[in-house]
Amino acid sequence: MIAVPALVAGCAAVPAPSAAPAPTYPTTTAPTSSPTTAPPPDHCPPGGVRITALGGNAAMGLRAMGIELVNCGSTPYRLKGWPVPSLRDVDGDPIEVRIVQGARGITAGFDAPPRQLVLRPGERAGAALIWRNLVDNPTVPPADGRFLEVAPVAGRPTVPVDLGSSIDLGNTGRLGVSAWTRREEPAPSVPPTGAPAEATPPPDSRL
Repeated sequence: MIAVPALVAGCAAVPAPSAAPAPTYPTTTAPTSSPTTAPPPDHCPPGGVRITALGGNAAMGLRAMGIELVNCGSTPYRLKGWPVPSLRDVDGDPIEVRIVQGARGITAGFDAPPRQLVLRPGERAGAALIWRNLVDNPTVPPADGRFLEVAPVAGRPTVPVDLGSSIDLGNTGRLGVSAWTRREEPAPSVPPTGAPAEATPPPDSRL
């Protein structure tokens, strides 16, 4: 199990950081009108990789969830970049989401650049999703993702992922993602709530 990022205490709004924001792009939506059911745990999708959700943490309006990719195929799988999630609501309708690559100021290591990975059959990679359950516009209904699909990187086929709980985005419409790392590498993390942290930067205004 990879570690899911702990959440940063103290989520009061602060001025946006001066650094240029990370690249963002909208998720693609599935071509069908209904969500795809996640395959059984022992099933290997046609793309040769299986993606699962590892549960999450929630506190002070912040949410974090780990995901794991397994090369379930018979050949090496090359991977470099960020996962591309897409969400559907309880009725199976697509939810418009803006993906933020990284989340500087929310958790240490979340903005680490991607590395080239070559996963042999059976090897794994991990990433994480982070978002705010925030309602900042009372005229926009909050979004609640009940179905999740993830493309390993932009341009590759999506893989349905079984969610243990919903992804409650509020109405911000933004979802941060970390780059894939090999399973044995440390996962993005911060000191637990209440523990001292070293110069924690302010929350990222992109989320």
